[in-house]
Amino acid sequence: MMIRVGQGFDVHRWVEGRPLRLGGVAIPYHLGLLGHSDADVLLHAVMDALLGAAGLGDIGRHFPDTDDQYKGIDSRTLLIKVRQVLSEGSWQVVNLDATVICQQPRLAPFIPAMEREIARIIQVDPACVNLKATTTEKLGFTGRGEGVAAQAVVLISSGE
Repeated sequence: MMIRVGQGFDVHRWVEGRPLRLGGVAIPYHLGLLGHSDADVLLHAVMDALLGAAGLGDIGRHFPDTDDQYKGIDSRTLLIKVRQVLSEGSWQVVNLDATVICQQPRLAPFIPAMEREIARIIQVDPACVNLKATTTEKLGFTGRGEGVAAQAVVLISSGE
């Protein structure tokens, strides 16, 4: 049996006129995130962690922002593709721990739905997905309300 750890990190800037989606869940807020896809910063960090754990690079390699087929794409669709790539390599997710870093909006009410949605997509028990949200006490770009950051750590295993 092989086990591997991967970590992911992503950042997106706040903009007007876009919906906010984090962890695959629509969040009511007056700003959204700027990106080539739907800019779901949490799912992007999760995908980078999964790909990194499997030694498969990052989402930029698999879904480049220079490719118009990914323009505006729902990041849940990309996470499904990442899960399929890992499955083809006989990798299974053991657990995922992630943090969203932003001053606003308050995310605590949405965390259970985000955990369930991520667990559904990566096909694990929801108890294997742990999400947190924190602020930076008004310090740095997230504290000034310029954007959102997310980080994720995953453990994957293979029976090979």
